[in-house]
Order: sequence, then structure tokens, then C-alpha cells
Amino acid sequence: MSTRPKRLRHRAAALIAAACLAGNLAATATAQEQARAATATMPPVNDGLPMPGFAIDPGSTAIVITDPQNDFLSPQGVTWGVVGESITKNRTVENLGALFEVADQTGMPVFVSPHYYFEHDHRWKFEGTLETLMHDIGMFDRPRALTLEGFEGSGADWLERYKPFINNGRTVVTSPHKVYGPDSNDLALQLRKAGISKVILGGMSSNLCTESHMRSLIEAGFEVMVVTDATAGAITPYYDGYAASLVNFRMIASAVDNTANTVAAIRKAYRGR
Repeated sequence: MSTRPKRLRHRAAALIAAACLAGNLAATATAQEQARAATATMPPVNDGLPMPGFAIDPGSTAIVITDPQNDFLSPQGVTWGVVGESITKNRTVENLGALFEVADQTGMPVFVSPHYYFEHDHRWKFEGTLETLMHDIGMFDRPRALTLEGFEGSGADWLERYKPFINNGRTVVTSPHKVYGPDSNDLALQLRKAGISKVILGGMSSNLCTESHMRSLIEAGFEVMVVTDATAGAITPYYDGYAASLVNFRMIASAVDNTANTVAAIRKAYRGR
């Protein structure tokens, strides 16, 4: 019996195996080329972590913004020297404005969790590191809880461009949080009373109040996504607060994405009602 057919079969099998191997290597290379970690402006791709996802339901989803105030977001604010670089790079001011605007246009609920310190707060007997700093520099200071004396244009006031959206009679402004998270204010209560179970989160400052709100809301049973370029953090010669928070956003939240994609998803969800 001739061995020629057998040799041809072996050669064909070898060619098929080589083609399959080449295809697998190409697919692997393509996946590796596409793989990326989450950044401020880009969601993650093939980064080795699960992608739980976040579906916007107009009946149960709200935007929560932490500390949209002058002391963080204005060049005249007391923290601009350390947060300005991150805010400028992420275009945080503009992106928060886009979230306020899409909520105003669609009717999506918005909740603002502000940060205020009154005179009695300066009599605390102990503070953590950045609590001490905030008290020392007069950050978010207001004279008394039951007056707006000196509020207009102060570091505790809203950034001017957000005022039409916050003072529109629909946005819920919660009681102030006092350290970083909403454990000391009524945000969770206000969300639950409004029938909200899903939160799109942005605001300041990324590794402090924003991350603390994410953690607390998730522990309280809310589903949370973080808008990664609608926040920013302090950058010092030794520490990058934004970089630290970005890792935790990715590892803890149901989803992370940029403002443009989030705004588009909100519009799509409301068009489908």
C-alpha cells in the first residue's frame, strides 16, 4: 500500500494545527492589545476582573454628587493647590456639569451630599489627618447651621455654574456629611424614601468623600457605578489620591465609566421609557 496518502494526511493535519495555533496566537495578541485598566477617561477592557455591569432604570436610578463646592472645584478654593491638577486633567468641573445637565433634561433625580463645618465642629477633641487639615484651613466653613450668613460665594457655596441645577427645586440637598462618608447624614434615608436603589456617583474628592460614599452606599445595599472623570483627587509630592481611588472604584463598584458614555446611557434609558 502506498504511503503517499498517509503522508498527505499528516501534512494536512500539520497545516491545520499550525493554522489553529496561529489563529489562537493572533486572538491572544488582539486581546492583549485591547486589554487595559480603567483610567479617568476610559473604562477597563480585559483587565482580569469581573464586569458586573450597571443598567440604568429610570424608576430606581439617581445621580449622587459629593461636595460640588468652591473649596474643591474653584481655582480660588483652599484646596486648589493640591486638587487642581487632577481636576484640570480629568475635566471634572465640565463633566460634573454634564451630569447635572443631562439629569435636568431627562428628569433623572439628583442628590447632593455637601460638606459643611460649623463653629461647633471646630471644638472636636480629635481628628484624622485630613480632617485636621480641613479644620486648620477653614475648609467648608459656615458660621452656624441655621443661617446662610456669609454663604454666598464662600468656599462652602456651590460652584456658580452648578447653581441653576442645584437650586431648581427638584435636586435633593442632604444634610452635611462631617468626615467623608454619608454615615453622618441622611443621604441613604433620602434615597430610600425616593425609591432609589441604584446610584451613579461623582463629585469630590475621589479617595475621600466620593470613595467613602461608594463604600457606605454599597454596604447599605445600593448598587453603585462611579463616573471616573467626574471626580478628582489631591496630588502631593508623595501621594496621588486619584490613582488610589481609581483602583478601589474598579474593584468595588458594579461599574466604572466616563462621563460621555454615562450621559449617553442615561439618554438612551430615558428615551426607552
